[in-house]
Amino acid sequence: MTRTDPLDVPRPDARLHFGVFFQGVNHWTVWSDPASGSQIDPANFRHVAQTAERGLFDAFFLGEGLRLREVDGQIHDLDVAGRPDAITQLAALAAVTDRIGLVSTSNTTFNEPADLARRLSGLDLLSEGRAGWNVVTTDNAWTGANFRRGGYLDHADRYRRAEEFLTVARAIWDSWEDAAVSGAAGAPHWAVPGAVRQVRHQGAQFDVDLAPTLPRSGQGHPVIFQAGDSGEGRDFAARNADVIFSAHGNDFDDALAFADDLRRRLRAVGRPDDDLRILPGTEIIIGATEKKRWIRLQQVTPATALGIAGLLWGLDLSGRDADGPLPKEDPVVAENDGSFGARRIADPRQVVAEWREKADANRWSLRETVIALGPQRGHVGTPAGLADKFAHFVRHGAVDGFNVTPYLIPDGLDDIVDLLVPALQERGVYRTDYTGTTLREHLALREPLTHRTTTDRRRAG
Repeated sequence: MTRTDPLDVPRPDARLHFGVFFQGVNHWTVWSDPASGSQIDPANFRHVAQTAERGLFDAFFLGEGLRLREVDGQIHDLDVAGRPDAITQLAALAAVTDRIGLVSTSNTTFNEPADLARRLSGLDLLSEGRAGWNVVTTDNAWTGANFRRGGYLDHADRYRRAEEFLTVARAIWDSWEDAAVSGAAGAPHWAVPGAVRQVRHQGAQFDVDLAPTLPRSGQGHPVIFQAGDSGEGRDFAARNADVIFSAHGNDFDDALAFADDLRRRLRAVGRPDDDLRILPGTEIIIGATEKKRWIRLQQVTPATALGIAGLLWGLDLSGRDADGPLPKEDPVVAENDGSFGARRIADPRQVVAEWREKADANRWSLRETVIALGPQRGHVGTPAGLADKFAHFVRHGAVDGFNVTPYLIPDGLDDIVDLLVPALQERGVYRTDYTGTTLREHLALREPLTHRTTTDRRRAG
């Protein structure tokens, strides 16, 4: 699958797209460094969004945390937490930005389509066509405990609900014709008669009968993002999404395999294979490997390392030495009942055996093992080296861009904008100006799926 022939460049004119991901609940943002700012200060949200816009990013993306993470009933207080409601925060940012897209993570399990579709439509109008919706689902009782219905939704039903939710939302957005509002001052009616349709839907999840109150924005619909990595999640994206996030952005072959799989799924549902933008989440570190090591040590503190290892072993390791050896005890295999904020591995014995083998071979401490064998994220290097690497990724179809997670707030994007973006522009793989005003235009997307005829679909393919 590796493409090494310099003449074999499937997409020589491809441009890289960047989004910035302001996370919800996480330990990857370095909150303990003196340079770290508040995660809830509006000025810091504004700084990140405006820096991204200065760097000609496509979108500012807010993660969602509907409940603080817990382990065995105790608050996991090593996380950064406290995000304001995404749509509220993005509406405020719409007033202090001009072009960058504004993407809200909003859950289909614990919302209702009539309400959420109207709120997203409001954001789309206020921002003049810059809104996006990251469609996420939740099936666990732990999150559901914060809501009236509790953990009522079986795992198998979450995408069924999400798909029906999206169907209703799109019907609401499509209920106003493009020219529904009368343009002439002397018109007898404010809205053209018959241009606003009642939405009636009866399905397994929703029973809706309403007259929508908002016209469409210039981009037609909010752009639909999705982040499921399972087969079911990928199929959902192929049927419904404009953009998919992924964890397949570090290794070229892995990223290309994911992209090729998505393209097969798109063709299977009758969509062109370039109809879905693929933006893996990543961390970008401008500098040497020593800087990366320092950042990892800040992200995986001794307490965090013990917490992560404790989930694997099924033991309370809080009193142990994180810079000492791995626990000698065997892991406790416990059934995951869905009540934990941090998921345990179903059968950790094989993972623990692998950790012990590699820790012994490399003489790693527990903390070093967690860093080396935990989730591997991001790219590190010089601006020129990273620009060459990313140009290869996008020109060979492995990605369409990256959703960048800054390791520091509010200044974590500065080096990327000031050093990496110019290097990408020199290589012709990054825009030198915004050429459109809407998020759909930034991402070079076709019109919304519900606006395409059968002929349009065939022609696009």
